[in-house]
Amino acid sequence: MTSSRQGQKQGKNAISYKDAGVDIDAGNALVEAIKPLAAMTKRLGANSDLGGFGGLFDLKACGYKDPLLVAANDGVGTKLKVAIESGQHATVGIDLVAMSVNDLVVQGAEPLFFLDYFACGKLELDVATSVIAGIAKGCEISGCALIGGETAEMPGMYVDGDYDLAGFSVGAVERDAVLPRKDISAGDVVLGLASSGPHSNGYSLIRKLVEISGLEYDAPAPFANGQTLGEALLTPTTIYVKQLLAALKASDGIKAFAHITGGGFTENLPRVLTGELGFEIDLNTIEVPKVFGWLSQTGGMERSEMLKTFNCGIGMAIVVEADKADEIIEALSKTGGGVITMGTIVEQTGVHYRGDLNL
Repeated sequence: MTSSRQGQKQGKNAISYKDAGVDIDAGNALVEAIKPLAAMTKRLGANSDLGGFGGLFDLKACGYKDPLLVAANDGVGTKLKVAIESGQHATVGIDLVAMSVNDLVVQGAEPLFFLDYFACGKLELDVATSVIAGIAKGCEISGCALIGGETAEMPGMYVDGDYDLAGFSVGAVERDAVLPRKDISAGDVVLGLASSGPHSNGYSLIRKLVEISGLEYDAPAPFANGQTLGEALLTPTTIYVKQLLAALKASDGIKAFAHITGGGFTENLPRVLTGELGFEIDLNTIEVPKVFGWLSQTGGMERSEMLKTFNCGIGMAIVVEADKADEIIEALSKTGGGVITMGTIVEQTGVHYRGDLNL
């Protein structure tokens, strides 16, 4: 984590950068605090230390023969407001990493490194360290290296206590292994991997529904025993990287991955298809986390609205050859859980549902 903020030489009666609201010493203290966190994420190819002007990565050391680089960037959205208002900052860094690396792996890419951007009005060392510890944890889970980033203290842009996050990740995939494949056809099977909840999508609506409910974030969660509402809503996004990469190594029958983010099934599933093909999804197969039932009931939301807003319990969909579905399910189950068979590819564009969500 580097800071681009540099102080000016102070002469007689001169104003300092700290007087303007930017504390360079606090930024330097943060860099020192997170160095051991970043060191935990080192992997083959990542040899640079934090504190320079940029991060280095040796792609050749990873053993790729004819690689393509894949890049993704994202944020956490207004889920950050839940963290800020509840005073719980330990997991939003995991969310930040997850949103980028899950987008990389759907193209068959292995995430290699990650950089973060932390912006605030006034740097609070404990808060920033907690957030970046979560980022380091997300990198560790996904097997990528945290090789650098930026801390920006910008009084006047953010009120005290507020902060924003952005993340950027780069991965690599062999040229002949890029997903989705072009041979997806009717009859292919659609598998689903369970989500941990809303992940990092739909939180502008979720916050509105919390307001409608009249509950505070420190109240007991109506849908999660032993947790406050804030804790339950801050359940971190599932990172699917290692599970999906292991399945790709175990079988050549995987044709596509679809990361179910904002837009739910309705918007995200068709993104992996071309031509006159679509999805038929059996909603009865999905074990829907209780949080979605509470959201639906609180807002009086119809099924169609839920399906185009939230992941409704499935964070990743996988299109596979029908005769290799069993071996792929076995491979996925060895490195993770929550694998279901939830549909098929059909010769009709769009997403077609049968059954109903158990909200």
